[in-house]
Amino acid sequence: MKGIVFTEFLEMVEDKFGFETADNIVSQASLPSEGIYTAVGTYDHMEMVQLVSNLSQESQMEIPTLLQAFGHHLFSRFAAGYGHFFEGVPNAFTFLSKLESYIHIEVKKLYPDAELPRFDIQFLDDQRLEMVYHSDRGFADFAEGLLNGCIEHFDENIEIMRTNLDGSKKVRFVLTQHA
Repeated sequence: MKGIVFTEFLEMVEDKFGFETADNIVSQASLPSEGIYTAVGTYDHMEMVQLVSNLSQESQMEIPTLLQAFGHHLFSRFAAGYGHFFEGVPNAFTFLSKLESYIHIEVKKLYPDAELPRFDIQFLDDQRLEMVYHSDRGFADFAEGLLNGCIEHFDENIEIMRTNLDGSKKVRFVLTQHA
């Protein structure tokens, strides 16, 4: 998992829960990196699992809720830092439909060793977009948070219906646009 995900996670924790909480969740974990991350480094995704688990214990919030909040936060950070991905993109469906064919390709150019989830994407009709998430890491809650961040970014009325197909490793999201 790329270091930018870890640095942004710890920044979110500091912003929402305070520096002491961020320090506690790192110091309570047994991390090979010792909690020292660089944005371009690559780290075992199990470190994120430990950090989120520790944050759950510290905050008394459920892990899925925390992962969704982090995904939402990270989307806004990506939108701010990678504005060129949004140029000429009128809405969330257009943006999301290009996830595999453009955005993930560009991410791989920036971070060749990035291990990205895969999405099978298809329009069901003009108002519905289906996205099937595949990842051995099982961060579907995080993906759902990213989707919600995208919807908010484009300020659209889109409902997400989620169906777990293989736990959190394969999940079907159907996004429905409402007027």
